[in-house]
Amino acid sequence: MSQFTPVSAVLGGILIGLSAAWLWVSLGRVAGISGILGAMTRPDASWRLAFLAGLIGTPMLIAVSGGSVAWRAPVEQWPILIVGGLLVGFGTRLGSGCTSGHGVCGMARLSPRSIAATAIFMATGGLTVFVMRHAWGV
Repeated sequence: MSQFTPVSAVLGGILIGLSAAWLWVSLGRVAGISGILGAMTRPDASWRLAFLAGLIGTPMLIAVSGGSVAWRAPVEQWPILIVGGLLVGFGTRLGSGCTSGHGVCGMARLSPRSIAATAIFMATGGLTVFVMRHAWGV
């Protein structure tokens, strides 16, 4: 099975860009998921909850309407998935934001901090794939 899906990738990118732009224009907020999730206890949590509900609910609506959605975890080995999730959470705190905040919104605003953070995300991701595949054979 080929994993090259340019049409769905372009459509997904357009939807991500539109949702980030809509959030910025309508509320003046950055669509950084870690920041949205991390501030759920604030008084203005209603828009945060709506954004996260759309993020989770949209794939469910696509699946119910007959579309194809991959529901399984991309890694078969749960310890690797758990450690990876924890490292992403740590990196999000260390980098003062996540890939959606820096990569989508920050780079669109030409933020030097976001450009540097995204370059580090990408380099670390590439190095991780190389090590996992070639050194550990996963």
